[in-house]
Amino acid sequence: MAENKKLITADNSFLTYMGRIDFSDKTRPEFYYAGSNVKMTFTGTSVSAVIKNHKYFNIQELGFVMDGKEGKVTFDKNDEDITLDIACDLEKGTHTVTLFKRQDASHYFEFVGFEIDSDGEVLENSSLPARKIECYGDSVSAGAVCEAVDFVASCDPEDHQGVYDNAWHSYAMITARNLGAQIHNIAQGGIAIFDNTGYYHAPNFIGMESVYDKLCYFPEGAKGVTPWNFDLYTPDVVLFAVGQNDPHNEGHEDFDIADPDYRAKWKNAYKSIILDLRSKYPNATFVLLLTVLCHGEEWDKAVDEIANELNDQKITHFMFTRTGKATPGHPRLPEQYEMAEELTAYLSNMGDKIWG
Repeated sequence: MAENKKLITADNSFLTYMGRIDFSDKTRPEFYYAGSNVKMTFTGTSVSAVIKNHKYFNIQELGFVMDGKEGKVTFDKNDEDITLDIACDLEKGTHTVTLFKRQDASHYFEFVGFEIDSDGEVLENSSLPARKIECYGDSVSAGAVCEAVDFVASCDPEDHQGVYDNAWHSYAMITARNLGAQIHNIAQGGIAIFDNTGYYHAPNFIGMESVYDKLCYFPEGAKGVTPWNFDLYTPDVVLFAVGQNDPHNEGHEDFDIADPDYRAKWKNAYKSIILDLRSKYPNATFVLLLTVLCHGEEWDKAVDEIANELNDQKITHFMFTRTGKATPGHPRLPEQYEMAEELTAYLSNMGDKIWG
């Protein structure tokens, strides 16, 4: 540790965490999911984060919000404790910093703590919002490539290595902030409903059917795949936005949702997840959706059928104005904010009764 600094350890009771995070070692919580974050209020003139990163692919970056101003830090050291400078030469006084995971499973990291001035103090944060959202989604929900604003309504830039990914600006996380809610964002790029389909975790593709109930959801983690304890977080609203990647059948002809046999199989697997979540969250409002990333309208029709067939007044199907029609590449910031505005209005129109 640098001179005139002290470590605020990860288990300090004044730190506030948000997201599906592994606290089995409270001194080194592990961050797996995009958008998961930790917040600290402190006094002093500087702050750094101490982490141990575990890289799988892409350029490695974490995001932060320092006194309301967003930034990011890029690093290339892995499997050892490293210190990431966030801010220095701050004015003396009280400051707030939030460190968040920009990317999905290109890495995970252990959070060791924040370093501040030796004469600084950590202060108690305001409480997390009472309202709670949970989102199950793919790369759009994870904010993939959203910062490539020179490519609006276009295909993604080639070989971008994840530098345009930013979960903070996914429609799901924006919507949560708009509504004054906390969020667990269970989103992974390339994921489909079924294992062995979609694009995530080639060549042994992993689907949402194997992820939705997991803490660490990839076998390469130090602890392997680990289960999630649903008692730890009960959302008022569940967003379920999976289906974009489901046609992909590596090495074979794409799946056709218009095929009656496949449609029935896909819908049943989708329903199975929703019904299991409903059993865990009996009072939650569920919103089934697909995003504005281009896809065939038969997928939207299948999701609508699911919502109707489940015959539950608190399970609805929502469509954006431009669902499936806005862009062949990932939604950029303008499109993410467009989606958030429409989803915020949809949830707001349901009234306060949806919040526990």
